[in-house]
Amino acid sequence: QVQLVESGGGLVQPGGSLRLSCAASGFTFSNYAMDWYRQAPGKQREWVATIGSASRITDYADFVKGRSTISRDNAKNTVYLQMDNLEPDDTAVYYCNRPRGATMFPWGQGTQVTVSS
Repeated sequence: QVQLVESGGGLVQPGGSLRLSCAASGFTFSNYAMDWYRQAPGKQREWVATIGSASRITDYADFVKGRSTISRDNAKNTVYLQMDNLEPDDTAVYYCNRPRGATMFPWGQGTQVTVSS
């Protein structure tokens, strides 16, 4: 069955960096575009970034543009999100899944990112 396992979150000071990973299984990963999403306490889940199946296309939400890089390794069935210059407003649980508008895979448990001094 399809499984998405996010990792790499943690507690970081403002201005710090984290590299999030999402390991996928149960489907042909290289055939699918993948996105990162996040959900802050008391807020709806929001889209963060997208990457095409062959990494030729990437796009970012304005609030992370210039501070984050999405990438993938199809040989490892993994998508990454490098986040730099983190801000307190980046505090959220981060998830990966298919792009908006697609039939979503079952959501993973997410990885908690906390930005605080």
